[in-house]
Amino acid sequence: MMFEFTNEIIGLIMIGVMLFAIFVGFPISFTLIFLGIIFGAWGFGIKLTVFLMTLQFYGSMMEQTLVAVPLFVFMGFMMEQAGLMERLFAAVQLMLARMKGSLFVAVLFVSVIFGAATGIVGASVTILGIMAASTMNRSGYDVRLAAGTITAGGTLGILIPPSIMLVVMGPVLDIPVTDLFAAAIIPGILMAVLYLIYSVGRCWLDPSLGPPLPEELRPSDRAHVLREFFLGLVPPSILISFALGSILFGWATPTEGAGMGAFGSVVLTMLYRRFSVRRTYDALIKTLEISVLILFLVAASNFFGAVFSRLGTPAMITELLLGLDLSANMVVILILALIFVLGWPLEWVPIVLIILPIMAPVLHKLEVDMLWFAILVAVCLQTAWLSPPVALSAYFLKGVVPSWDLKDIYIGMMQFMVLQLLGLALVFLIPPLATWLPSYIYGQ
Repeated sequence: MMFEFTNEIIGLIMIGVMLFAIFVGFPISFTLIFLGIIFGAWGFGIKLTVFLMTLQFYGSMMEQTLVAVPLFVFMGFMMEQAGLMERLFAAVQLMLARMKGSLFVAVLFVSVIFGAATGIVGASVTILGIMAASTMNRSGYDVRLAAGTITAGGTLGILIPPSIMLVVMGPVLDIPVTDLFAAAIIPGILMAVLYLIYSVGRCWLDPSLGPPLPEELRPSDRAHVLREFFLGLVPPSILISFALGSILFGWATPTEGAGMGAFGSVVLTMLYRRFSVRRTYDALIKTLEISVLILFLVAASNFFGAVFSRLGTPAMITELLLGLDLSANMVVILILALIFVLGWPLEWVPIVLIILPIMAPVLHKLEVDMLWFAILVAVCLQTAWLSPPVALSAYFLKGVVPSWDLKDIYIGMMQFMVLQLLGLALVFLIPPLATWLPSYIYGQ
């Protein structure tokens, strides 16, 4: 008797082939479209498959929230062009020149501001490495702790709003982006505080890990340092506060807030006399590259997900997991473990767009708070950036600081990965860390 391929089984084969193709290195977007067409035609015919593809691509293009993606990306690149982060970092390190581990404090302080401005991990780690590594080397800082602080601080951009990942995750999980932004603020600050306590605490226990700045690097003009600190901190903070605050308090949609932030970043660049046609053109090209990558993948994954759902496999997976009689918390832990492992070879985009829609029906059946779950996923994906064997943050840092050994970078990152897991456990055990602020602001 021949084995019959039901639509549900075809869907499982589809997922297996998709994961294999991505791990081998095929372009994700085109792989999803190709597999959607092939397995859709196999399962329920080419006509319905083409209809689903047209519907999903059109729906993705009409999703107004996603317009915020290129605007926030452009805002980040223009803030980078203005040189505000370099000025702020220099000012903080000089203000704390006599303090043990002062450069760690400067890195983490700047990473919070820069994370809110860009939301792009690669850009954050690269800029922080360029700014901090040479001074850390001259000051005799421990390479491993320095590398861990820079890479961990750079990953805050994936969590601290206005995060690009949260903008994309909102429509996927059917959660308002405003709620996600509000929910991510406390966990983002929590992670930064854990990093700060660990790095500065170790320096106080062992001053050789982060000695005070040498005399020749200390400031002679205190007023100049305060002026640089003010100019580096206040303008970007005001811009981010207006853009993010207008979204959180309902004065503007995420798209409108992003537009205001993008316009404000151009004005700031002009005020700091760093505006030029060439720099703006470069920022636009980088924005175009990243936006096309994300938005085309959104459309492709929506089509892939529609075919997958039409085959009935998500319903089968839901029934299977519910049949195991596991508690809701145990199912959440299993899903987070899967996301953590997939976060080694994959970036957040395919995980958010492909894996989360598959698991969402199970979570809805178990009445899991999806806002809490979304923040858990964000922290988990942030952890994956610091987790060997891939840990893309290590390669970004190695690219700008070639003198640091990759092994030392990895060891430094793993220290902060443990802190990430601690933060993830705290958000898991204390859900109000994610849910209190949205309920306070919106009265839900």
